[in-house]
Amino acid sequence: CDMNSTNTIQSGIHILTSQLLERQPGLVFDALAMYQRRHGAPPFAGVPGVPWCTCGNCRDMPTDLERKCCGQDPNNCVSLLPHFSQYCLTEGFLRIHRQYREDITVLGQASGPGDDNREYRYAAYRHFIYWQHGSLGQGNRRVIPSCCVWRIRDRFPDPQGHYTGFVPGI
Repeated sequence: CDMNSTNTIQSGIHILTSQLLERQPGLVFDALAMYQRRHGAPPFAGVPGVPWCTCGNCRDMPTDLERKCCGQDPNNCVSLLPHFSQYCLTEGFLRIHRQYREDITVLGQASGPGDDNREYRYAAYRHFIYWQHGSLGQGNRRVIPSCCVWRIRDRFPDPQGHYTGFVPGI
């Protein structure tokens, strides 16, 4: 195999990888998890008391399953990306999502204190999953990285500070 063939193959792999990640950005999390299983955790642990965090924006979570970081370095944290803010924190996008969901499920509007923010949080979680992983289907759930969960919770807080946390699929 000559050098030109090797460069062509590497270029093709790079292009294919870029296209895959553009279509399914959540594959980054799968690749990072596989890399960490093979090579150990990355050396950066940016949050005291949160050793599993590499991005520096995570907070401790109540269960081991929820102790998930986006796996990026502090400058590239998923929760700080412009697309994350647009898709998961912008009320206009989330309001349309909520209205669509209410029309489909025939569930009523939020009515109690904190219900509005709870509905925005749930819509933001659904947007994140769809943005990163596509449509998963009923009962198929993924854990959202702590950094992203807390950006959403900070934007749409529960008045009592009570959050459900991750609920595995049935």
